[in-house]
Amino acid sequence: MISTAIAAINLWGVLAAAAFAFVFGGVYFGMLTPKRYAVAMGRAGEPAASPSPLFIVGPFVCNVVMIIATAILVQATGTATFAQAVVLGLVVAIGYLLPMCMMIAINPNFPKPFYYTALNAPYLLISGMMYAVILTLMA
Repeated sequence: MISTAIAAINLWGVLAAAAFAFVFGGVYFGMLTPKRYAVAMGRAGEPAASPSPLFIVGPFVCNVVMIIATAILVQATGTATFAQAVVLGLVVAIGYLLPMCMMIAINPNFPKPFYYTALNAPYLLISGMMYAVILTLMA
């Protein structure tokens, strides 16, 4: 079943979802939330660090891995409609992405773990849904 789902993945859908991830992540984290992100990390008022290639390539690669996993789920669950894709995306975001974000943030290096998770929640919810929708529509 899983090997069949993997074989049925539409690579153009993966590329389209990856392009969405790159643009949406850049807008969300680069333009909409930098000051709030500094607050969440306990660095308000400090100068912003210069982003190295790792801060651009790393999240992109991680998103591609999540997109491929979502593509497998789309195929394995038989997701075929927009509504089904939205539900699958929400299940992935609420069931995996948000709890993982919170679990990572609950450590001494994150002074405001709940704020950090709440700040990331819109990105995770929207991207989780959009990955599933794009992959379903392009399947």
